[in-house]
Amino acid sequence: MDFSLNEDQANIHELGRRIFSDGSTDETLRAFARGSEPYDRTLWRALADAGLLGAAIGADWGGSGFGIMELGLLLEEQGRTLAPVPLLATLVLGALPLQAFGTQVQRDRWLPAIARGEAIVTGALEEVGNTDPALPIATRAEVHGASWRLSGTKVTVPYGKQAACLLVPARLEESVAVFLVDPASAGVTLSVQELSSGEPHAELHLAGVAVGPDALLGAPAAGAAIARWIVQHGRVALAAQQVGVSAEALRRTAAYSSERIQFGRRLGSMQAVQQRAADAFIDVEALRSAYLRAAWLLAQGENAAAEVAAAKYWAALAGHRVVHTAQHLHGGIGADVEYPIHHFFLRAKQIGAALGGATPMLADIGRAIAAGDTAALA
Repeated sequence: MDFSLNEDQANIHELGRRIFSDGSTDETLRAFARGSEPYDRTLWRALADAGLLGAAIGADWGGSGFGIMELGLLLEEQGRTLAPVPLLATLVLGALPLQAFGTQVQRDRWLPAIARGEAIVTGALEEVGNTDPALPIATRAEVHGASWRLSGTKVTVPYGKQAACLLVPARLEESVAVFLVDPASAGVTLSVQELSSGEPHAELHLAGVAVGPDALLGAPAAGAAIARWIVQHGRVALAAQQVGVSAEALRRTAAYSSERIQFGRRLGSMQAVQQRAADAFIDVEALRSAYLRAAWLLAQGENAAAEVAAAKYWAALAGHRVVHTAQHLHGGIGADVEYPIHHFFLRAKQIGAALGGATPMLADIGRAIAAGDTAALA
C-alpha cells in the first residue's frame, strides 16, 4: 500500500500540527498541571473552531466526512505534544460508533454537539481482568419489561466524569449489546481513578441502571460485533497516539545527545548511543507502518483483526522500548518527574496498557497463526 498522504490528509495533518504546537507546549503543560481542570478547554475550543473535532463526522451533522485515517493523523499530533484533550475518547470511542451504528435520533443528538466541541462522549469498555469486550463480560443487562437494567463495573473509563454520554457494552442472556448511558441516571456512580500520566479516568459502577430501547446502539444481535468494532478502532487510535509520543521522545533524545558533553565527547558520537537510537528509530517506523496498515484496512471496511492486534502489539512493546531508551540516554535528568521526557515515558506506558497490552495482542496473533486463519481474530 501507499503510505503517502493525499491533499486533504496533508492539510488536516498540517492544521492539526499547527494548532497542537501552538496550544500545547512544555510551558503550557506545566501551567496546566498546576491547575485543576480535567482538560485544556481553550485548546479544545480551538480544535472545534478549526473544524477538526468534526473531521470524521458526516456533513449532515456539521463535519467533514473523513475517517479513522484522518483521525490517526490528529492523534499523532496530540501524542507528539501530549495535549490534554479528550480527542481519542470523544472522536474514536464516541463519535465513530455513533455515526456507524446509531439511530437518526442518536446521531442528531450527539454528533453536531461533538463537532462543535460542546459534548464529550466516551466508551466504558474495560473491566477488571478483561480489556476486551469480545471476551465474557461481567457487566450484565437484564430485561425489565420493554427496557433493561444494567449492573456491573467498568474501569479506566477515559474522561468518564467529564462525559455527557457513555457507550457501555453489557452481557445479555446469550449475546452482547452496547448501550448509551446518561451519567446522571439513577444508579450510576463515577469515581475518579488516578493514572500516572495524569489523564483523567474514572471507574463506572452501574447498580440497576434503567435504559430504554432508545439507548440501544444498533441491533441487539449485532452488539458483540459493535463492541469489537469499537475496540479495534480504539486500539488503532492508541497506536497512532503512540507514534506521536515515541517519535517526539526520540527527536528530543537525538537533540539532547547531540549537545550533551560526556567524557569530553558529545554523547551522540558514542557508538552504543547511536545503536540504541537507531534501534528506537526502527521501532518508531515499524509502529507507524503497522498502525497505518491497520487504519487503512478499517477505513476500507476490511477484516483487519490481525493487523489491529499487530499495531497494538507494536504500540505496547515498541512504545515502551523507545521511551525507555529516551529516558536512559537522558541519564539522571530523564527520571526527573518535572522534566518533559519523563511525561512522554508515562504517557507511552499508559497507551501500551490500554485496551490490552503486548502479551494479550501477541496471544491473539499466535492463536490465529496456529489455526492457520487470521479470520479467527475477528
